[in-house]
Amino acid sequence: MKNESYNIAIVGATGAVGEQLREVLEDREFPVDELRLLASERSAGQYLPFRSKQIRVEILKEDSFEDIDIGLFSAGSGVSAKFVPAAVAAGAVVVDNTSFFRMEPDIPLVVPEVNAKDVFHYKNRGIVANPNCSTIQMVVALKPIHDAARIKRVIVSTYQ
Repeated sequence: MKNESYNIAIVGATGAVGEQLREVLEDREFPVDELRLLASERSAGQYLPFRSKQIRVEILKEDSFEDIDIGLFSAGSGVSAKFVPAAVAAGAVVVDNTSFFRMEPDIPLVVPEVNAKDVFHYKNRGIVANPNCSTIQMVVALKPIHDAARIKRVIVSTYQ
């Protein structure tokens, strides 16, 4: 993927994570050519801000990914199970923020601050997964300690 700008789809665009994804794309001046906001029928028709524009939220369908370069998914495992294959088949690289693909051995599980190089393994299936939110925070903190002193084991309990 070597474009000057990208067509991006955010699946789950009206949720809290979708809102943050829009803000990060804008704040970091990510080179977005087209931003497609996708959500359920209940949210379709809303307008959400992005770079001084109002973008209409569309209903998520299997054919929603035509001409999309990157699909950012954060709408639950069931949605990812159903629609990630359609996005990949349409040629998009998917970053999945749900648990659905996390344990797949041929899909990289990436935390950029820890193992950024693994992102290039997306080519296996067109998908990059990320760990649970509490895991991300933990491994970001543990990585420099591990690099300095080689952590052998961590026992963690979370109550979410």
